[in-house]
Amino acid sequence: MGDEKQNSGGVKEFFDEVGAEMKKCTWPGREELIESTFVVIVSLLLISLFVGISDKILVEILRLLIPTG
Repeated sequence: MGDEKQNSGGVKEFFDEVGAEMKKCTWPGREELIESTFVVIVSLLLISLFVGISDKILVEILRLLIPTG
């Protein structure tokens, strides 16, 4: 039973420390957040396009190498 009190105090202490550390963080402003989101979305689209094109090319190469009856 004594362990439960120690654990609950430890959990509270942990969250208190997390809160203190979060206050030390610097958060991006609205403009920086929008720019970063735009970069992520464009990067995602470019990588998706690359993977899609690569997939189509490899499928066609395999069709040439492995003929189906």
